[in-house]
Order: sequence, then C-alpha cells, then structure tokens
Amino acid sequence: MDRAKEKMDMKSVAEYDVREVGRVQSIREFLITVSGLSSCINGQIVEFAGGHLGLVMGFKKDLAQVLVLGLRADLRIGDEVYNRGQLLNLPVGEGFLGRIVNSLCEPVDGLGPIPSSERAFVFSDAPGVMDRIPVNQTMPTGTFALDVVIPIAKGQRQLLIGDRLTGKTTVAIDAILNQKGNGTICIYSSVGKPYSSLSTVIDILREKDALPYTIVVDSTSSTSVGQQYLGPYTACMLGEYFMYRGKDVLVIFDDLTKHAWTYRQISLLLERAPGREAYPGDIFYVHSQLMERAAYLKPELKGGSMTFFPIIETLQGDLTSYIPNNIISMTDGQIYFNSDLFYKGIKPAIDFGLSVSRIGNKAQWEAMRKSSKDVRLEYLQYQELLQMTRLRATGLSEAAQARLKRGEIITQLVSQDKHKPVPLEGQVIYLFALNLGMLDALSGESIKKFKNEVLPFIKDRRPGLIEAMTETHSLTGGNEEELGSALLEFFETIVE
Repeated sequence: MDRAKEKMDMKSVAEYDVREVGRVQSIREFLITVSGLSSCINGQIVEFAGGHLGLVMGFKKDLAQVLVLGLRADLRIGDEVYNRGQLLNLPVGEGFLGRIVNSLCEPVDGLGPIPSSERAFVFSDAPGVMDRIPVNQTMPTGTFALDVVIPIAKGQRQLLIGDRLTGKTTVAIDAILNQKGNGTICIYSSVGKPYSSLSTVIDILREKDALPYTIVVDSTSSTSVGQQYLGPYTACMLGEYFMYRGKDVLVIFDDLTKHAWTYRQISLLLERAPGREAYPGDIFYVHSQLMERAAYLKPELKGGSMTFFPIIETLQGDLTSYIPNNIISMTDGQIYFNSDLFYKGIKPAIDFGLSVSRIGNKAQWEAMRKSSKDVRLEYLQYQELLQMTRLRATGLSEAAQARLKRGEIITQLVSQDKHKPVPLEGQVIYLFALNLGMLDALSGESIKKFKNEVLPFIKDRRPGLIEAMTETHSLTGGNEEELGSALLEFFETIVE
C-alpha cells in the first residue's frame, strides 16, 4: 500500500505544470507589457492564454516588455501570461530541406508537418576564434564578375548592396542555383519583402530543381512584425545545424534594410532613445551578433562552414547612410550594384571600383588567380577611356583603340544572363581564351556563342582536362597546351 501510494504521489507531482503567471497590463500594436513575471530574462519565450507566443525584449520598472510573435487579435488586458523559464528554441533537422517555413519553423507550404527530434536556440553564441580556421575554399557563385574579380570564400560575409531593382536578389539566387550537386545547403530568408517577390523566388528554385537542397524562411511583409524580426535569426539557426555536422551552408538575407526598419518599429514602442536616422544605438549589435555567426570551423568541429550574403538596399546610391554603413563595417567585403550600369544594359551591374572582397582571393583557384590578375584594372581603365571618347570620338591612337576593343570583350564576358550560372572551370576557359587573344577578332554575337558552347564542347572532346582542372584547381604546362589545342579546334569547327 505504501509503494502504491508513493507511485500515485510521484505521478501527481509529474503532472504539475510549474510556471510563472503574469497578466497583460497594456497592448501597444505588437508590444505587450506584462506584470508579475519577476524572474524572466531577456530573450525568454512566454505564452499567452490564447496560445500565442511572445519574446521578452526588455523591461520597464516592474513590467516586462514582450514582442508578440504571431497575431494579437484575441489578446486582452488582464489575460494571463505564462513563463516557463525557457529561452527561445525551435525545431531543426534534415527534414527542413526542400520546405518553406515561417520564423517559428512552422511549415507554410501545405506539405504537412516536418518531423524533427532536435531543437536549437535561436539566439546562440557565435563560434569563438579558437573554433575557426583561415578560409581556404572558394564559394563558387556562378557569376563570372564575382568569381573572377571579387572571389568569395566559404565562411565569408559578403554584402550585396545597391539601389532597388538593380539585380541583387538575382545574383544571390544564381549563387543558390550554382550549388546544385556539390553538397552545399542553401537557406533563403525573405525579410519584410512582398509575398509576390518570395513567390517568384520559390518558382525559380522549383523550376531549376534547386528546392531539394534549399530551405526558405518566410518572414515577408504579410507576417507579423515579431516574425519579421525573428526571420534572419531562424535562418541562421537552421544553417548552424548543418554547419556543425560538417556541411557547407550558404545563407541569403533578403534584405537587412527591411529588418532594420522592423527593429526600428519595435524599438520606438520600447521607448528606446533614437539616434542617427531614428535607429536606436543597439541596431549595430542586432546585426553584428547575426553576422558573427558565419564561420569556417576547424576539423575537430567537423570542418563545416556557413557563408552569409546579406542584402542591403540603398537610396540613390548613398553608401554613407546609417544602416549600409553599419553592415559594411561588419562584413568581409561588399558587392556594389550600380544603377547606371544596370540602365546601360550591363547585367549584373557590378561596379568593380566600389566592390571588394577582403579575404576571398586567398581561397581562389590558382588557375583563376593567375589568369584574372589584370581583368579588374583593364575593365576600370576601359570605363574611364569610354567616358573620354564620348567627348572625342576621332583621332584615337592604336593603343587606345586596342584598349577599347579589349574592354568591350571583357564587358561581353562579365555580362551574363540571369539564372544561368557558369561553373568555375568554364570561367577559367573564358579567361584563358581572353589572355591568348582568341576573342579579339570576334563580334558580340560570336562571343555570346563562344560562352554558351565552349564548355560543353571541351567536356565532350577533352573530359580528362576538365576533371584535372576541377581536382587540382590549376593548369599545368601540359594542360595549358591541351586547352589551347582544344580552343583552336573549337574555333575552327564551331565559331564561324
């Protein structure tokens, strides 16, 4: 009888729900003030009586300030709020690949629940210095202008910045498409953008068969402010799951300008003092703690990597405004999209003069580094000379005419159709032909035909050459001769 009574007492204790109970004191848009939660801390998750979740964002005297993560339609003053002392954690796992989820990792694609046995903290610490190693592998984007002139390494934080509608998202999506078949996990986080924009991206990923290795995090403008704030952190958390299991991860944040707008709305209701351009001083911390989580881990931690492509929108090319200035200071380089180049038909409209990758060249293929060392300078000189010739169209020297011709050829090479990424071995072939002068006599249409057909031709005629280039990342003397011979054969049989 005593044992039976003891079991019944233990069962009763196990059924107790230990929680701290508070009450809603005020409702201001998406921010709720709650009394009675004396033991809660910043970053904890609370639950409202109706089942809504909230995130503790700050304190005011004896009140906790809570950000509602869902809709607040049925919240009322006096409602109970429950605190179980838990930091915000969400499910993670392999099952998220190919799925579209919201900022709470709930599926929104109509394909049913996502099985997951693990959970992770959304706001986790970045890997320490001793957990990282120097970057030594390139992150191929498939965009010739980037991989050749502004190379990006795995584990890098490379900013995509420019005015709206200049092709930033297109380049980011092309980078996702280029990861097909190489084992890289991609995560696309849409923050504060219209759902129509996200729908277009999803359609492209489906059409190009890129969705199976991609996770889409939906925190568009149609979701709550709380979910828009949480979206980039959720995407980062999902990426960390794969990084710590030895995988390479590419995360696109599209875009952090709207994320800053969202945080500004929250901070104004939190009554935090506004600073430059009405943003609170801690907006730098909000974004820097996110950017610091990109890393290339040491082999003892399975050697995974997580590369970030944050996107920032500027107004009339102003790079000195507060948010662009902040993000530039916390990333490893920026790719600037020039609206003037875009309107001239040069796409992607990347400005080589204002774009830089501070660490990517350390991981660039040797064959690429050897062949591309003068491309940036020649292209910038061509742009400068082109401006001068508009004022003086006659009387140019032969050297100036030759420089203009070479600049036109480089322009043809860097101009690229969207959603048609070029593998690195194809880009090396382009550069090799350029440096040998094989493209000098070609028209624009012939160069376009060369770009479309030369790689399939050499793969068919010289498969061993492509395999050797991919494995060694370089061109030896024998391979250079074989590639030159293959190009001569291509021009004789294909190019008219």
